[in-house]
Amino acid sequence: MTKLQPRDRKVKILATTGPATADPEVLRALFLAGADAFRVNMSHGEHEVHAQTIANIRALEEEFHRPIAVLADLQGPKLRVGKFADGRATIPHGAEFTFDRDGTPGNAHRVELPHPEIFHVVEEGQRLLVNDGKIRLRVKTVSNGAIVCRAEVGGVISDRKGVNVPDAEIPIPALTEKDRKDLAFALDHGADWIGLSFVQRPEDLAEARKLMGGRGALCAKIEKPQAIRRLHEIIEQADGIMVARGDLGVELAPEEVPPLQKKIVNMTRLTGKPVIVATQMLESMIESPAPTRAEVSDVANAVYDGADVVMLSAETAAGSWPEEAVMMMDSIARQVEKDEGYKQRVRMLDTPPDATTADALAHACMTIADTVTINAITVFTSSGSSARRVARERPAVPMMVLTPSIEVGRRVALLWGAHSVATRDIGSFEEMIAKGKRMALRHGFAKGGSKLAMMAGVPFGQAGATNLVHIVTVQGDELDSYQGGEG
Repeated sequence: MTKLQPRDRKVKILATTGPATADPEVLRALFLAGADAFRVNMSHGEHEVHAQTIANIRALEEEFHRPIAVLADLQGPKLRVGKFADGRATIPHGAEFTFDRDGTPGNAHRVELPHPEIFHVVEEGQRLLVNDGKIRLRVKTVSNGAIVCRAEVGGVISDRKGVNVPDAEIPIPALTEKDRKDLAFALDHGADWIGLSFVQRPEDLAEARKLMGGRGALCAKIEKPQAIRRLHEIIEQADGIMVARGDLGVELAPEEVPPLQKKIVNMTRLTGKPVIVATQMLESMIESPAPTRAEVSDVANAVYDGADVVMLSAETAAGSWPEEAVMMMDSIARQVEKDEGYKQRVRMLDTPPDATTADALAHACMTIADTVTINAITVFTSSGSSARRVARERPAVPMMVLTPSIEVGRRVALLWGAHSVATRDIGSFEEMIAKGKRMALRHGFAKGGSKLAMMAGVPFGQAGATNLVHIVTVQGDELDSYQGGEG
């Protein structure tokens, strides 16, 4: 086992894999640079490549004896135009352009839109956006076979470019046939989280949840304006949330995205579920070894807002500087968390505990950490629920999560401040004290004289029985007699 000290920060870094990380040594370098979890983008690449990537991540997990979360991100239903006679065409500003159901190659006046469901819901005055919003069209008339638009912003349109319909809810399932195959593959290869794209309504999560059959955790990606209208219900149905600012920024005015990001982060934090801020965080580092000042501020603001995770996309998947991008994000996060005002900022959101013993004890752990000098909060959990409760409180010290389930250990690896350890279960109060001290010493959270707050449930090994917080002190002789190895 290679020794790795705990991360000196609480927010987590999720790095996307891709061609830039095909070499296992590059993946290892990203992990050492600060990546806590990895995203496998199912929109690109073959299953064989993804299987090797996941195997490389599990090899890292074995080497460093630290659970690592893998998030498999499904492509979702992509709406696209058909093909053009010359591969592309130019739509002048102010010109009329028609989407129809004719499979004939398109030109500067029309193109096929092979999605009949759009023709049934789009109305006069609504917008159609093409190629990530570079072309903006306003609907003039709609019939069963044609949507006639005026180009408010024209430009070059080419084969199979994506179409966004921001003003209407499209009655299409959240999972395509490709998504179902990718979902089965991801679960069979041990993915810990499934990212569900283009969620519009809470019902979209039901099919994925059924197909998952209790395996993995479900992360709803918020990238459609329609999802904002039922955000509370979607958060309730999901295990975690991603603020996917790419498509969200296409379908909304740019100035609308920052306050929505804060709203989504806050609403998710109230539930204790992990929330990820994603897309274009250090975009310039795809080609440059240094970010812009605006990008640094963007990452810093997400950390100040109390997001559990900040994500890198193309920066690590296909960029020229993947290791440097992770190091930069790690450096920004550390600097923010050292700020004297960070604790106050991250707790500006009031997260009152629910009227349960477990929530009251999680709140007590946060208060103890503010009142008494302790090194860490040690949480014994079989489901991860107690860890989520403690993380929601944003305590001032790290949280070491001890669980007998490697799957739970991997899932909670996305939680703010959590350092998860998969270890054998405990059977008595004395064993809890001994194991808590031993693991704190082994994983770098304690030394002689350190105090730890331990949270567990009696009887031990019974899910949902959290009813105990105990403060212990690590004695010097315990440090002297510490032995390596897992237990």
